[in-house]
Amino acid sequence: MLQVALAQVRLNARRFIAVGVAVMIAVGFLTATLIINASSKASLTQSVGQSFRNADLVLSAAYDDDAGSWATLDEQTAEVAGSADGVEDTYAVLSSSVAVRDGRGSSYAVLANLPDDVSLLPVDVVKGSLPAATGEVAIDEQTADRRGITIGSVLPVVSSDNLEGDETPLTVTALVEASSDPRSMGATQLYATAATVAPFANLEFGFDSIQLALADNASATAVQTALTQALSDAGIKAVTVRTVEEETTELMAGFTGGQDSLTVILLAFAAVALLVCALVVSNTFSVLVAQRTRELALLRCIGAGRSQIRRSVLVEALLVGIVSSIIGVLAAVGLVGGIVAYLRTLPESGFATLDVPPLAVAAGIAAGVILTVLAALVPARAATAVAPLAALRPADDVRAGTRKGRVRLVSGLVLTAAGAALLGYGASQGDLLVALPGGILSFVGILMCSTLFIPPLVRAVGFLASPLGVPGKLAAVNAVRNPQRTSATSSALLIGVTLVVMMMTGAATARSAFNDTLAGEFPVDVTVSGAIPVESPFTAKDAAAAAAVDHVDQAAFLPVAGLINRDGEEVPVYSLDPADSQVLQDASMVPEAGTITMPQGTEGEMLTVRGAAGDVELKIVTSESRNFSPLVSTDTARLLGGVPEEQTPEQFRAQPMLWIAVADGLNTPSIMELQTALAEALNIQDYQVTGAAIERAAFEQVIDVLLMVVTGLLGVAVVIALVGVANTLSLSVLERTRESSLLRALGLTKGQLRGMLALEAVLIAGVAALLGLGLGAVYGWLGAQSALGGFADVTPALPWVQLAGVLAVALVAGLGASLLPARRAARLSPVAGLAAD
Repeated sequence: MLQVALAQVRLNARRFIAVGVAVMIAVGFLTATLIINASSKASLTQSVGQSFRNADLVLSAAYDDDAGSWATLDEQTAEVAGSADGVEDTYAVLSSSVAVRDGRGSSYAVLANLPDDVSLLPVDVVKGSLPAATGEVAIDEQTADRRGITIGSVLPVVSSDNLEGDETPLTVTALVEASSDPRSMGATQLYATAATVAPFANLEFGFDSIQLALADNASATAVQTALTQALSDAGIKAVTVRTVEEETTELMAGFTGGQDSLTVILLAFAAVALLVCALVVSNTFSVLVAQRTRELALLRCIGAGRSQIRRSVLVEALLVGIVSSIIGVLAAVGLVGGIVAYLRTLPESGFATLDVPPLAVAAGIAAGVILTVLAALVPARAATAVAPLAALRPADDVRAGTRKGRVRLVSGLVLTAAGAALLGYGASQGDLLVALPGGILSFVGILMCSTLFIPPLVRAVGFLASPLGVPGKLAAVNAVRNPQRTSATSSALLIGVTLVVMMMTGAATARSAFNDTLAGEFPVDVTVSGAIPVESPFTAKDAAAAAAVDHVDQAAFLPVAGLINRDGEEVPVYSLDPADSQVLQDASMVPEAGTITMPQGTEGEMLTVRGAAGDVELKIVTSESRNFSPLVSTDTARLLGGVPEEQTPEQFRAQPMLWIAVADGLNTPSIMELQTALAEALNIQDYQVTGAAIERAAFEQVIDVLLMVVTGLLGVAVVIALVGVANTLSLSVLERTRESSLLRALGLTKGQLRGMLALEAVLIAGVAALLGLGLGAVYGWLGAQSALGGFADVTPALPWVQLAGVLAVALVAGLGASLLPARRAARLSPVAGLAAD
């Protein structure tokens, strides 16, 4: 029977192409997920470990339970470490946060000392020479390029703990590569001699770490053990001595919290792809076995046993699974390798590392082979379920009227009802942990009951094809000729479409709920606030400059009118000119003389506002918005006379701000560009430009990226399902060769035959897409309600354009899936087809 199986695979290889493609895609997805996970960890290791990449051992402070505080790496610790046998060089890392002032404003930086032995420096010199004297500094090349700093530039530096202190001029002598360590990545990175760093550092906190370089003949394990004992003998507690690999692992655990959320999410999508693939494989093998029932029965009649027939089918599945899985794994390795190669060309991700663990390769091949064999078990059993003589004619499918069919329907209905109840309860209570399993159970139940409603729906929709004549009527009948096969094919596509639409609807609903929440939080589109310490307070000219920026409708200048005491803190009060009231989203917020507009939730009827001209008692008017500074009218501001003179230095006092209304209909990229344009026009940092529009843009940017990624991942499942549609049609064409040839002989043209098959595919894909649209919309809305209902009003929002696009893509893809089968059917002459067995 092994020879029979091999002969079947060789002679009917074209029939297994679609199965192979489905397995290859699913296995590739799973393998790519595992490789991405391993590569992410390797890249993170490369990034986290860069700060001590040239060291052999690293000393770090741990929590001292006896002292109830963190240990300190002091000079004594460094001396003990440096005197240990086998230690050649020591690098006690001392760093401090400083503020750097240049022509473009202030920015925060990390200033670290240089090691005595340059070989321990974690970054390479790009240009110039490292600082050798006090007052010299090296800066990372990314910051230098961004801020126009060159060798010879002088950077005024002040400690971030004392911004009023004297500036220390540091001359740039070298440009170094930017460290990819997440703890300093993105910040300005400065390196100087220990004498230069010491005045800025707080020595009470000790060193950040102590890195050791060992002699060539020294054993890291032996030195680690001996040094740990030496520290203990010296009475130094809670200081760990780790190898670079151990220290990197410890730091990574701190960054990830011991969880791989990305991997869990990707594996969930891989599971969806594998599930859809299993449906396609099982459906395809069912058709293959049904098509060969007479052949298998003849083998039974000449002496082949049931177990031999079953093994023959499983061997076919095994061969297809092995070949397809190997191709899928190779494709995944190539894809991820290409992505990593591209990332390495980018300056900010040059630490990207490709890691292909043997486990990922083995898991991918094993999953593909096991999935294919398991999916073929039921068809293999069906091949031997009837007696040889009875099997000389096709066996009936499992239908709802049979015992197995009734059990499946009852189980599906129970799961649907129980899952729907859980989903509804979770949505009403805003509990995602309850709603999620409910949604899964209900969807599984719907899939189990698919034979109850998919064939009738296809038949009902088939009436729409009746006006197309004989091809349309035949397509409607043929589409439901085998209800079990139609249900399985539609279910595979239904899964993918439902999940895609669920994500789209959930994202649209979440976006709508977030926008409504923001409307109640912020009274204006954009707020521009000044930085502390104040270098140059905003003026009315700044409002005019902001108004001149593209996509800005109006800009208002709000000076500080006075101060109020709120919960023991001094809160600034701003004045708003009635002429600028159009910047407000809520016109009722415009303050009147003798009143002060306060955020929602403010208690009391009167409030005292302190000004330079004296205190003024004002009536409180509460707004519906919750996030804004108190407002008074310009008349009231004149009575207050501005901010009272106090002991607080002027540069640390509250300063005026700008409120800006932006044009309607701006998309997310335009709003983010507007934020940058405003920052440049006002010579400030981007973070000083906030407000409802910016918050909404940032949220929508995250949602759009996640939606794009998730839709792309779920698209894999849709592609696999469409492969199943094409395969079903291909096998259906082979099954109906004599019938198609007879229709041709009776006058059906090639075009009509192709149209009939195209309509079959469109009917199956269309019904699956319509069901997926409905189910996805409901699941997306209830999912958003369960996730956000606890803190926001959630109303269903359907992205009609996107939903129409999904339906159109499904129909076009279904039509495309019919092209090859229809072409194959039309190429066969009626005479040859009637002669086929």
